[in-house]
Formats: sequence, structure tokens, C-alpha cells
Amino acid sequence: MHFPRSSGILLHPTSLPGQWGIGDLGASAYRFVDFLDAAGQRLWQVLPLGPTGYGDSPYQCFSAFAGNPLLVSLDDLVDRGLLGQAEIEAAAHAAGNLGSDHVDYGRVISFKLGLLRASYERMCDGVAIGLADAFEAFCVEQDSWLDDYALFVALKDAHGGASWNTWEPELRSRKAAALRKARKDLATQIRVQKYLQFLFFSQWVPLKAYANERDIRIIGDAPIFVAYDSADVWANPKLFYLDDEGLPTVVAGVPPDYFSATGQLWGNPLYRWDRMAKDGYAWWIARLRQIFSTVDILRLDHFRGFEAYWEVPADEKTAINGTWVKGPGAALFARLHEVLGELPIIAEDLGVITPEVNALREQFGFPGMKVLQFAFGDDSDNPYLPHNYEPDCVVYSGTHDNNTTVGWFQDISEQEREAVRLYLGRDGSDIAWDLIRLALMSVADISVVPLQDILRLGRHARMNTPGRPDGNWNWRFRAEALNDGLAFGVRLLTAAYGRIETRHAVTEIQS
Repeated sequence: MHFPRSSGILLHPTSLPGQWGIGDLGASAYRFVDFLDAAGQRLWQVLPLGPTGYGDSPYQCFSAFAGNPLLVSLDDLVDRGLLGQAEIEAAAHAAGNLGSDHVDYGRVISFKLGLLRASYERMCDGVAIGLADAFEAFCVEQDSWLDDYALFVALKDAHGGASWNTWEPELRSRKAAALRKARKDLATQIRVQKYLQFLFFSQWVPLKAYANERDIRIIGDAPIFVAYDSADVWANPKLFYLDDEGLPTVVAGVPPDYFSATGQLWGNPLYRWDRMAKDGYAWWIARLRQIFSTVDILRLDHFRGFEAYWEVPADEKTAINGTWVKGPGAALFARLHEVLGELPIIAEDLGVITPEVNALREQFGFPGMKVLQFAFGDDSDNPYLPHNYEPDCVVYSGTHDNNTTVGWFQDISEQEREAVRLYLGRDGSDIAWDLIRLALMSVADISVVPLQDILRLGRHARMNTPGRPDGNWNWRFRAEALNDGLAFGVRLLTAAYGRIETRHAVTEIQS
């Protein structure tokens, strides 16, 4: 699919400012959309929006279909009459210092979920007129995934958060009688989980509409693999390589690369692509249909795994001793296109890329990714250097897995820094905006930069360090960081390189 020449900013909603410990889908999200519009940006890229599990990673979610309740705006619930302002403030005081620069997930989870459950009781009491009816309609519309997800989370909570493979055998293997009993015993808890999903989507949908009305499209993100401890695996065990006890026999990862000398052992269970093919890839169709109901464009993470993926025996401690195994290839995407129509997908094609991977991407017209931080440690043939680009790609200064550009430039060798200065023709004193300018001026159809680079922030603002088990995904910015002057500067540079879709870009800037 061809995308118009445009640009955008990468920012996960958890990083938005606000007083309740974590970014949410309330007023600060709308203000960020306004900033994008003022800055001439037509794209907002987010990370996966699902409910996070191990390590608070959005790439290890309890469901590939659900939303993250921690993103629900409490202020919106006050406006609906479901919570009181004093009630929230008292709960925040009891939780201690929720913080403003970083998310303290342990505190936020306890603080926020308690309030969300309280709002459920108010909804049941009929506080918000019409809300109960909207909730019931949502449950019916989303029952194909919502029933299993809500039961899964209710059971997980009833087992103290333990992974589903440690539950009683009859629940682990989804015996019908055991599931009926669980649905009866945990009826209220199941309803609460459905309600939390209702809140998420009732806030996300109008936010997306607000962005679309301003000609801003949302780029979503979907990891190729799902978490083992998820409703997806528990409800569909036959679609994964699991043994008789429900444990993975092989898991996902990548071989040694730029990020790790021992590779990355992700640990996700691997798909039984042969079984998925037999039902016409029904699970994937349902997954992408759900995603495209919430975003406009999809960044498909680890695209090379659809051509061939790195399979590691489940008992390995690192990803070194793996092997490449063929994926579904063109058969999957042909089926998705047949059912869903044109697929607005960006292929995350970083890492070990073969001609076969490129051929698969090009067959379906998916633009690949170019990361400028990868461009300068080689010679002039480096594919990430802009003079080697073709228009059909998306250029990033860095991604959520990279250091900030300021931090990266400080950490590379002096020899690499000199190569950067030579290529840019600049001294590197404003390296973040130097790379932003380089991305914007490139022939790439789309340019996306993390907000950290727009703000010229150092390594303390890094979102994720691959291979580090904790301390990730928690960066937030302060509301005062975004202002009219910054928006003007970004818009001016964006217009200079033809990424504002208007005949009057300069006039708009001057006015």
C-alpha cells in the first residue's frame, strides 16, 4: 500500500503527562493530538495497547484483542459521575508518591484498579444514565474474544496472579464443567473485567475519531507472537506448540544481533501454522479485524518471522541454540487481503533480513523500516543511510528499543561520531534535531521520530532496553514540555521538506 509523504511522532499513551501516575486517554491525550496538528504531523504512532503482564511490557499482553485498563482516564469517570474528585485524591494520597516523570506500575495498578472497580459499582447502581445499556451492547458485540478474556483474568486473579498452566487440571485444559462452574462462581469478577474493557474502548474510540477529524492517523503496533500467559494461548492451545501439560515445547526469539551477543530469548510460544492454515487463518483474521477497528495503520512487529522464524527449544537459557523455521509466508497475507481488503501495514523488517523476506514484503506492498541510529557503523552501502533509500519505506531516528538520539550519540565511539558529523555536515551539537532533519528530508514516504528526540532528551528518557527484565516502559514527559514554539519549529521543518499535505503550508506557519 502506498502512503502519502507525511511524518509523525512515536509516543505511547502511558508516557502522557497527568497527576494519576500514568498517562491515560483523557485530556492530555487530546492535547497531544492538538500538538501534532499544530506541528504539521499527520501520524501518531503508539505501542501495543493491550493489558500488560510480565515486566509491564506492551509486547507481553494478557490478550491480543483487549485494551489496557490502566489507560482509562479517571477524570473522564468523574465527568460521568462514576467517581468523585475527592475520592480519587484520597486514593492517590493513600498510594503514596505516584510520580510524574516515570510510571511506578506497582503503585499505579493498586491505586487505579481499585477506583475502576468502584466505578463499576456506581454503574450498576444506575449513576450514569444509559451507560448500563451501552455496556450490555458492548458485551454482545465483542463476545467472540471478550468472554474468554474476562474469564481468564478473573481466574488469574482468583489464583493470585499465577500463570494459567499452574491452575487446576480441569481449568488448565478448559473442561466444560469446570468452566461453567467458574463462570458461576466468578460472575461478578467476570463482569468487572468486561466493564474495564468497555471503559477502555469507550475512551479510545472517540480519541481516535478526534485525531482522524484533524487528518491525523493512528499507527498501531502488533507483536507477531503473543504471551504464553495470555487468554489467547489458554483459549486456543491447539494453535500453539504445547505439550500435554500445556507447556511450550519451543519458543520464540532472535539470534545474536545488534542488541545482544546471545540473541533475544523472548519465550513466546510458537504458532502451529499448519493448523491455522486449515481453518483459513481464522484467528489472525479476527485479530487484525479487531486491530483495524482501533487504529488506521499497523506496524507489524518482527515481520521477518512470517517468512522464517527463530525456533528455540523451551529448555534453553539463551537464544543462541535456535534454528530458522519457515513461516506461513504469502499464504497468510493473501488470505488476510482476501477477507479484509487492502492492508495498511508497515513491516518491521529490522534484524537478519534475507532476499526472501524482502520479496514477501514487496509482494504485498508493505513498506519496511529504516533506523538512522543503525546507519553509521558501516560503509556507504549501509541500507539505513538515506542516500540508499527508496520512497516506499518508513524512516525513524530511533524506535522504542533504541536509546534516545542524544544518549546514542554520547555512547557511540568517537570514530562513529565523526562519521555522523561527516555525513550530516554538522557538528552534532544538536544531534537529535540533526537526525530529525535528516529523516524529514529523506525520500522515505513516512518519517516518524520518538517524542524524546523532539524534546532533545538524553538516555534517562529511553523507553526500553532489550534484554533488561525490569525498569522499562515507564518514561513520561511533563505537560509544559509541549508548547507553541516547539510546534512552530517542528512544523517549519516539516513544511520545508514537503511533508505537510496542504498548498498553504508556509502561509499557515506564518499566520
